Amino acid sequence: MNDSINQDSINKALWSACDTFRGTISPDTYKDFILTMLFLKYISDVWQDHYDGYQAEYGDEPELIEEMMKNERFVLPKGASFYNLYESRHEPGLGERIDQALHALEESNGTKLRDASKSVFQDISFNTDKLGEEKQKNTILRHLLEDFARPEMNLRPSRVGTLDVIGNGYEYLIKNFAASGGQKAGEFYTPPEVSDLIADLLDPQVGDSICDPACGSASLLMKCGRKVAANHDSKHYALYGQEAIGSTWSLAKMNMFLHGEDNHKIEWGDTIRNPKLLDQNGNLMLFDIVTANPPFSLDKWGHDEAEHDQFGRFRRGIPPKTKGDYAFILHMVDTLKPKTGRMGVVVPHGVLFRGSSEGRIRQKLIEENLLEAVIGLPEKLFYGTGIPAAILVFKKTKSDKKVLFIDASREFKAGKNQNLLTQDNIDKILATYTTRQSVDKYAYLATLDEIKENDFNLNIPRYVDTFEEEEEIDLMAVRAEREQLKQQLVSLEQQMEGYLKELGYE
Repeated sequence: MNDSINQDSINKALWSACDTFRGTISPDTYKDFILTMLFLKYISDVWQDHYDGYQAEYGDEPELIEEMMKNERFVLPKGASFYNLYESRHEPGLGERIDQALHALEESNGTKLRDASKSVFQDISFNTDKLGEEKQKNTILRHLLEDFARPEMNLRPSRVGTLDVIGNGYEYLIKNFAASGGQKAGEFYTPPEVSDLIADLLDPQVGDSICDPACGSASLLMKCGRKVAANHDSKHYALYGQEAIGSTWSLAKMNMFLHGEDNHKIEWGDTIRNPKLLDQNGNLMLFDIVTANPPFSLDKWGHDEAEHDQFGRFRRGIPPKTKGDYAFILHMVDTLKPKTGRMGVVVPHGVLFRGSSEGRIRQKLIEENLLEAVIGLPEKLFYGTGIPAAILVFKKTKSDKKVLFIDASREFKAGKNQNLLTQDNIDKILATYTTRQSVDKYAYLATLDEIKENDFNLNIPRYVDTFEEEEEIDLMAVRAEREQLKQQLVSLEQQMEGYLKELGYE
């Protein structure tokens, strides 16, 4: 089947493949199987497409073709192809064979599918009891292979046209798993509209180093990179990330691979307790752009170790034990380059006004003139939580000693379960951020003295007055209208009484 295909057709076929698992295991569990199988199917199709192309060009010359195939972005070892697994789908031990194929793929591709301490498929096993006993497991996996072998799932480049079609399909699945999987599944996904907004606010340039220290599936990180490609027709940038959850780190690595982002370094580990992105001297690496949507108010974030932090990240204060928001903020601020460093972070509104140690940290960041803008977002934008969030923008080098407050909380497109930022909503935020001027009932450019007068409280309603005065009511006019209505009612009752008499009703 070599006809062209659009993104929607691939997305529908991918989502229908999930039916194999529905009712057996939860979406948060089966997402790993679906996404990994998509990865294997795609690289198998690319490999076969290129092999067939060389065969058509050079004829039946297997040694020559194998030599040509060494120039591919990846190596697909013999026996590890999706099609090898599909051909043996009726034989027992299917889960074990899939795991062996993934291990061989990993071993053949070096650092592309692993880092120093972890491999991409380490936390993903198709030979697991989660899928039931052996017979049931084999049946489920056979159905999964057959779903991906359907003609609609022919992912050869000669059919789908561009790599991004598959990358977009991957993100489509991740988004749907986040929407259906509740809070746990939503932890690794930032809605694309919010990623777009943050990427535009930070305006990535050619040559920039870009980091997300809580990168999840890396959608926000890659969105920043693609802004460079879209706005400057260049792929000269570097992506860095760290992710604490092993299976989500695997998604990030596969996502990078599928999007053709080869210039990246994604580390596995806890950013606060054990930052892995270090320079050759063992110090924190510094970046042009740092951005993240870290977990909201994380409990047990590493409070006990913070006092003796070897990198000095908590010199402005130690965040409270049960709320790690400022732990991520302080880490991010300390990884900004001195002149070009800029940062965008998604936070719950409590970060803007909570007191105690958070209040003292907030005061020092403001006094250092690092805070550029506070942007309030609508509620129900993020999967797994209905609370509204805000974006804080920091800059190492600012043009003034002011903070721009934008209240964008009332402008959105309402959805059934999630609200959405439209392009018009995003454009209005960006235009206001760029002009950096007050806008009646929408934005206010506050001086540091004004913020100090508010005890360094950043709660947006303190600065942006959205109160709409109600129209004054003319009580005399209302009274006159009421008298007129009473007279009309008397007249109508008299008419009704006349009609009833004509009909013989007394």
